[in-house]
Amino acid sequence: MKNSEFNYKKYVKPNFQPKNFTNREWPDKDITKAPIWCSVDLRDGNQSLPTPMSVDEKMGMFKMLLDEGLKVLDKIAQKYNHKFEYTNVLGGGAAIDVTGEPLPKESLDTCKASDAVLLGAVGGPKWDNIESSKRPEQGLLALRSGLGLFVNLRPATMHESIKEASPLRADIVEKGLDFVVVRELTGGIYFGERKTGIENGVEFAYDVEKYDENEIRRIGKKAFETAMIRNKKLTCVDKANVLDSSKLWRKVLNELAKDYPEVELSYMYVDNAAMQLVKDPSQFDVIVTNNIFGDIISDEASMITGSIGMLPSASVRGDDFGMYEPIHGSAPDIAGQNVVNPIATILSVAMMLRYSFKLEEEAKAIEAAVTNVLNAGYRTKDIYNGVGEVVGTKEMGDLIAKEI
Repeated sequence: MKNSEFNYKKYVKPNFQPKNFTNREWPDKDITKAPIWCSVDLRDGNQSLPTPMSVDEKMGMFKMLLDEGLKVLDKIAQKYNHKFEYTNVLGGGAAIDVTGEPLPKESLDTCKASDAVLLGAVGGPKWDNIESSKRPEQGLLALRSGLGLFVNLRPATMHESIKEASPLRADIVEKGLDFVVVRELTGGIYFGERKTGIENGVEFAYDVEKYDENEIRRIGKKAFETAMIRNKKLTCVDKANVLDSSKLWRKVLNELAKDYPEVELSYMYVDNAAMQLVKDPSQFDVIVTNNIFGDIISDEASMITGSIGMLPSASVRGDDFGMYEPIHGSAPDIAGQNVVNPIATILSVAMMLRYSFKLEEEAKAIEAAVTNVLNAGYRTKDIYNGVGEVVGTKEMGDLIAKEI
């Protein structure tokens, strides 16, 4: 796209000069796939990879990470003769600094008109003390809800070459792990009624967990469909011994199971599931659960694989549209140091190609490149255990792009 095609002036300081902004323009006749509309953060004199994100103005970690994802995507475009088009919008902390809102309406509208969104982190300590309704995290919730993204897919896989990085015992690691957490994303306690106040001189607070059968049915169908293309095992993680909402989950899933007789459906209380993930993660294939349990379980799953910097995620709905992001946070303490692991971001690009653009071969090419680079002994700091060569963020991106 041309500089003039993006109305950046409303988002930046008066002295902003995009003198080094990279032009990307292709004739219509050369477009072989529908354009990807993503979000990109503009920084003075630099182009960053698409994302409504919160980064330091000069050297944000997610600018660096997402640049590596774009580097790999450009390599895919070159190899497979695709053209990808990016559009810039603001969100999260960066949007708060400029507009006072964590998700400007124009940003949401642009994302709605897109084919896919590639997202970085949205928060940071800079915005910890502002009004809760204006915090960056509220922008993320509004983005998910506004885009109708009700399913979060988080794969957890153990790469053979870095299994020593896992905190699990060697005998457990040897059994391997390869499962997907299917998390409900727009319902439950994060979106339920909440209140704080004082009653009879005592301060109180509450948050309500609420689901209806339609919300459960649509996430359940996605979970069963995911199990059908894997090993046909589905585990629902809940707390049905005490929560009425979990009892409704079981009722709806039992009804759905009749339509998927090949899938083995089982149930596990969330406290037991947290233990079993550490004790024997190889027993799981697909896990389906509510919003809050999925938030916790998927983060636990990320750590047993060796590093949270390795895992991508996809937030999807009933069509091909999706939002793709690494599951880790913004980590402002290491911003600009060229040490963060870009693999989760790069694998998020692979998920985008697979789910939104149905480019399975291209997605597998990225995943194979990641595996080959790891097998060759290259490591970022978070997955280094004394064996192999430590490389930085940019160097890891270069290696993976070259491998493609």
